Amino acid sequence: MKIKAICSSEKNLENIISDIRHQSEGFDARMVVCFASSKFDSESLSRQMKQIFEGACVFGCSTAGEIVSGRILKESVVVMLFSPDAIDDVKIEVVENIRNENRIPDVFRRFEDYYKVPMSEMDFEQYVGIILVDGLSGAEEKLMEKIGDLTNVTFIGASAGDDLKFEKTYLYAEGKSYTNAAVLALIRPSAGFDVIKSQSFRAVDRKLVATKVDEANRSVLEFNHKPAAQAYAEALETTLEDAANHFMDHPVGLMFGDEPYVRSPQQIRGHTMRFYCNIKEGMELRLLEAAEITEDTKKAVGKKRDELGSISGIINFDCILRTLMLEQRGRADIYGKIFSDIPTIGFSTYGEEYIGHINQTSMMLVFK
Repeated sequence: MKIKAICSSEKNLENIISDIRHQSEGFDARMVVCFASSKFDSESLSRQMKQIFEGACVFGCSTAGEIVSGRILKESVVVMLFSPDAIDDVKIEVVENIRNENRIPDVFRRFEDYYKVPMSEMDFEQYVGIILVDGLSGAEEKLMEKIGDLTNVTFIGASAGDDLKFEKTYLYAEGKSYTNAAVLALIRPSAGFDVIKSQSFRAVDRKLVATKVDEANRSVLEFNHKPAAQAYAEALETTLEDAANHFMDHPVGLMFGDEPYVRSPQQIRGHTMRFYCNIKEGMELRLLEAAEITEDTKKAVGKKRDELGSISGIINFDCILRTLMLEQRGRADIYGKIFSDIPTIGFSTYGEEYIGHINQTSMMLVFK
C-alpha cells in the first residue's frame, strides 16, 4: 500500500497517539499529513506525531471537523501516510508572522536551494504544493497572490479551524506548533496528481458589481452604486432584514466562464456586508444558488476516477459552511460515504486556497 488513511477518536491525546502508533505499525512513511480537532494540545500533538514518524516529513493543522475514508468526524485526529513509492520528494517550510509580513519569496528561495530548480521554471505537472494557513489571520489573499506571482506550480490547501470557537488555530510542522503562520509543503509525487474543485452552486442571472470596498476588512460598502446590503437584498428579492438568512444558500461568485469562485457573506453591519474573503473594487460577481452537495461531489469524484483510471489517495479541504449545510439537511453521512473506497483524509476549513482564497468549496488534491 502506497497511501494509507487512519484515524482515531479516542478521548485523550495519550490514547490517540497510542492508537495511531498501532495503526501505522510497519508502514514506511516518507510524508505524513495530520488534521486534528483543536481540543487536543497542539504542541504535544505535533511533537508526538514527529516522534512516531521520525524519518518522515510531518505537517498538518487544527480543524473544524475531520474527514476520513467513509466518514465525517468531530473531535478526532486523521492522518495520511505516504510511502516512498507514493512521494519521490517533499520539502516543508514555515512562514511566520503572516499578519504583518509576506515572506513567501524567502520560502521559495529555500525550495529552490533544495530542488535545484527556480520556482518560476518548475514543472507544474511534476510538482504540487500544499498550503495550510492560520484561519484567523486574514492573510490568505496576500499569501496566495505572492505565490501566483512567483510560480506556476499549483498550491492547494486551506485555512485551519478551531471547532467554530474562532479563538485560535494551529499549524503543525516537524514536531512544532505555530499560530499566525502558514505551512507550505512542496511535493514531487511519484505517479502524478490532479485537482478536484467542487462548490455545488449555480450562477443566477443577477450581477453585483463591487463599486466601493474596504478590502483590508473584507467588506463591501456598495454593490451597483447602492448600499451593499440593500443591493444584495434586492438581488434576492427579499427584505434587508431577511437578507442574512440567505447567506449560506446564496453567496456570490467571481465567474471564470461558467465556474464560480465563491465569496461567502459573513455578516451585515448597517448597510455594509462583510465577507469571509476579499472582494476587490470593480469586481463583477454573480448571485449564486445552492445545488445538492452530495450529488455534485459524487459526480466530480467519479469523473476524475474515470479520467485517471484509479485514485490512490485524496486530501479533501472542505469548507465548514458546506459541512454545516450537510448537517442541516441530514446528508453528512451520505457525503462521507462518497470516499469509502478511496484512502481519504481532510477537514472542515475556514476557507480554501486555490488560485486565491475562496469559500464554500471542496478543494481536493488527488494522487494518481
